[in-house]
Amino acid sequence: MSRTSTKILGALAALPLIAGLAACATPAAGETADDVVKIGVVGKGDPQWAAFEEAAADEGIQIEIVDFADYAQPNPALTEGELDLNQFQHIVYLADYNVSAGEDLAPIGSTAIYPLGLYSLKYDSVKDIPAGETVAVPNDASNQARALLVLQSAGLIELKSGGTIFSDLADIDEAKSKVEVTALEASLTPTSLPDVAAAIINNDFVEDTGLTFDDAIAKDDPSDPNALPYVNIFAARAEDKDNETYLKLVDIFQTDPDVQRALVDASGGTGVPIVTPVKDLEDSLAKVEADTKSAKG
Repeated sequence: MSRTSTKILGALAALPLIAGLAACATPAAGETADDVVKIGVVGKGDPQWAAFEEAAADEGIQIEIVDFADYAQPNPALTEGELDLNQFQHIVYLADYNVSAGEDLAPIGSTAIYPLGLYSLKYDSVKDIPAGETVAVPNDASNQARALLVLQSAGLIELKSGGTIFSDLADIDEAKSKVEVTALEASLTPTSLPDVAAAIINNDFVEDTGLTFDDAIAKDDPSDPNALPYVNIFAARAEDKDNETYLKLVDIFQTDPDVQRALVDASGGTGVPIVTPVKDLEDSLAKVEADTKSAKG
């Protein structure tokens, strides 16, 4: 996902279909449509896709980047065989789709994580925040759960469950936590900064408030197991997860310097390219799917 992928964190509920597919590219001379690997994305204009097409072509693989208007479309399109792969989502989103739709799409490679940050106008370090102060977090379910995990990793709170993708304010062990937590609509967390010790601010709102991403005093640690479900991935149908061409494309994406540079640029410098073993992605997906099934009853 590009920077807009942070919006997925609040989009686990079904989204309305906004528009159909963008126009498809025509295969090059001498090729058939079956020779072209179709990859669904949201945000075809992001510069990493042009770089990826070129890098793949250099390795003899023709790809077609298929653009979608919203996040609800690429997984059904992949399931129905309209795509070969997609790359727009993190594990939490894929797990919700698989459970809700009864499908088994599989992660075949990681791309990047887009950290969620804690910001403050009063304190330069998490350690400087006094006990009993208040920290604001987004009030939508998925962003709130992730925000609480960030606060727990920073040592500001402790969650009774240890923390899951479904954690909410009721899961905070107040007796063992350093700060109090209040939930606000996501767009209001930046404007709350003068009144609270710190606030978790979604990436989409950071620069709009005059802050920079470097101003974060805490954020997801890509190496933290709690952050793994928020790693963005390439997804394939389960029967194609060992397809050599698809795995080669993942390797190209992860290692080509032009693709990686464009990925970071497209995210405003927030994206952290990450290479996670596929087994770890599969294990994380299985756990999140189990948690999702439990939560849905």
